[in-house]
Amino acid sequence: MTRGGKLVGLASRLASAGALAVLACLACGPAAAHNTAEYFKGKTVSFVVGFGPGGANDVWARAIARHIPRHWPGNPSVVVQNQPGAGGLTLINQLTAVAPKDGTMIGLISRGIPLEPLLGGQGIQMDPRRMTWIGSPDRDTTVCAARKDAGVQRMQDLFEKELVVGATGSGADTAIYPEFLSALLGMKFKTVKGYKGSNEISLAMERGEVQGICLANDSLARTPIMREGRASILFQAGLKPDDRLKDVPVGIDLARTTAEREALQLFFARVALGRPFVAPPGMAAERVTAIRAAFAATLADKEFIEDASKQGLTVDAISGEEIAGVIEDAYKTPPETIARTMKALGR
Repeated sequence: MTRGGKLVGLASRLASAGALAVLACLACGPAAAHNTAEYFKGKTVSFVVGFGPGGANDVWARAIARHIPRHWPGNPSVVVQNQPGAGGLTLINQLTAVAPKDGTMIGLISRGIPLEPLLGGQGIQMDPRRMTWIGSPDRDTTVCAARKDAGVQRMQDLFEKELVVGATGSGADTAIYPEFLSALLGMKFKTVKGYKGSNEISLAMERGEVQGICLANDSLARTPIMREGRASILFQAGLKPDDRLKDVPVGIDLARTTAEREALQLFFARVALGRPFVAPPGMAAERVTAIRAAFAATLADKEFIEDASKQGLTVDAISGEEIAGVIEDAYKTPPETIARTMKALGR
């Protein structure tokens, strides 16, 4: 099916999802809906992006911010701020500790962050099972890519030659994917951390400071080095092939044992979290329902879908309830699999 045809089918599916979300909001009762609208009337909601400007996360947040006010009770203004730092780790700690618990501050973080407490990550000050998950606009697949003049040009080369990749911090795809795959499968990634975001890593690739990157496919596709054909994808790091990445090898197929496959399955569960928008814990239930409904209705909005498509973004929505369910299931993983995955992460 063409992207245009897929877009039409997607709009229909999301319209139904959005309608159900709105009905769920109304089920809270007219008084609760009125109170929520009155509360947000005249207020400003902040979408805080845990990455630098210009990347796919930033573009998604700004696109949603343009359209969501007409679906949000009380029609508040929505502004976007960038707060880069370890793939959103700093941001989610802020949401947990000091952000207002009234729905006026929503964060966009790396999908790896919710699994960090489970896998022994450092600096985590929150329980992801208590956070308020709003939803995700897409389900992008992480890929690993290299400059075309690097010694590594195929997935199999990574078992024989070193690839220097740029990274941000703990939990972010750019750091945790190469480190995990190196430890579990013996791939020869060398990670250079400290970059603020994917744009900075892309520039480092152009300067020759690093040779590659592991990143969500949509984000990678927006980088100049990829658009200009000076880098190529080595493999997709997921449980199943992405329809957009035909003939690109899938990392799960590298598992040599059942134990390795189970560890990969736990690690790659983050793909099902998409590009998660999250709010503080402890919010009033009716307000959570209203915000989730506004988010779902926006993703089903024809004008929004057309806006996203013009910017090279493909809507494939994940509900806040679904994200919460994936996280809950991940935290029920057998201890031996968690231990094996942590060992591969050097924790």
